Amino acid sequence: MPNRVEKLSLLSEMIAFAKSDDRLKMVEYTFLLSVAQQLDVSREDFDYLINHPVNRRPLKSHSERIVQFHRMVLLMHVDQERTKSELAKLYNYGLRMGLSHDSITRVLYLMEGFPDMMVPAEVLIDIFKVQYN
Repeated sequence: MPNRVEKLSLLSEMIAFAKSDDRLKMVEYTFLLSVAQQLDVSREDFDYLINHPVNRRPLKSHSERIVQFHRMVLLMHVDQERTKSELAKLYNYGLRMGLSHDSITRVLYLMEGFPDMMVPAEVLIDIFKVQYN
């Protein structure tokens, strides 16, 4: 489980991703707030992060990086809009976290075949397991 600094970093990165179109939509805010609650980050701390991002702290655990990538995939689809720019940012985010190029490409390709383009967590985990072994 990530420590407090890592949790704030994760949320900060997700907020920056959501704001990549220069605004944070209410549906994105609600989704991110639910992630903050799952991470045991207070609403006050979460709201502070919206305008005061913290520095990036890489996750040590491979499984935590996969979970965070899945959160980012879900975030990308929560507003029902997907742009090539968002796809490129998500792809680069996965690479920066040290995830496999092949796994990221496969996730982005397979999401086209799922309802609402949301890859189920178990499918995503299986994709990364194959590449990790």
